[in-house]
Amino acid sequence: MSKISVYNTAGTSVGEVALEPKIFGVRVKPQLIQQAVRTQMANSRVAIAHTLNRSEVSGGGKKPWRQKGTGRARHGSIRSPLWKGGGITFGPRSDRNFSLKMNKKAKRQALFMALSDRANEKNIIIVDALAMKSVKTKDLLALISKLPLKKTILLALPKSDQTIIKSSRNIPFIKTITADSLNILDVLNHETLLMPKASLAMITKTYLK
Repeated sequence: MSKISVYNTAGTSVGEVALEPKIFGVRVKPQLIQQAVRTQMANSRVAIAHTLNRSEVSGGGKKPWRQKGTGRARHGSIRSPLWKGGGITFGPRSDRNFSLKMNKKAKRQALFMALSDRANEKNIIIVDALAMKSVKTKDLLALISKLPLKKTILLALPKSDQTIIKSSRNIPFIKTITADSLNILDVLNHETLLMPKASLAMITKTYLK
C-alpha cells in the first residue's frame, strides 16, 4: 500500500497517508479509459442542430399549378425539398440519440485507472484540512500557491462547501467537485488532484461499496 505526503495549509509536510490500492493502485489499460471517456462525452452531448422536413415548413398543401398544359415541370407542393424554402432531406434533427452504454463496473474501473495514473505521477496532493472563513478568491489563491501543484487543479471536497466553491469560481484553472462525484473526464482534464484528507475516506466509501 503506497503512501503520500499530507500537507498543511502552509505548504509544510505534516505526515503521510496510505492510498487504497484497489482505487489508487490499479494497472492502467488505455483502451478501457478511452471507452469510458468516449461514453461520458457521448452521453453529455446535446443535439442542437435541427432542420425542418416537408411536414414542418410553412406553406400550403395546395398544388402550385395544374398538372398539365403549363409547359412547366409538375409539382405537388411548395414544401417539397426541391423548392427554395421547402423541407430539408436527411438534415440533422434534434431527436438524434448519441448515448452509449458501458458496464458500471467497467466505468468504475476506468475511473480507478485514471486515479492510479495520477498517483503514479505524484499528481495527487493531500491537505490535512481545507477551510475558509469567507468567500475570497485571493485567499484561496494564496493558500494553493504554497502547495506543490501543477497548472490545472481538480479540487475534490468531502462535502459541498459553498465558501470554497464560490471562492474558486473566478479561477479558470480550478474546478471544484465533491469526492463522491468524481468522473474520469474531470480527472484526466486536470493535471493535479487536490483534496483534503477526509475526501480519501469519502472516495473509498462511495466507490468500494
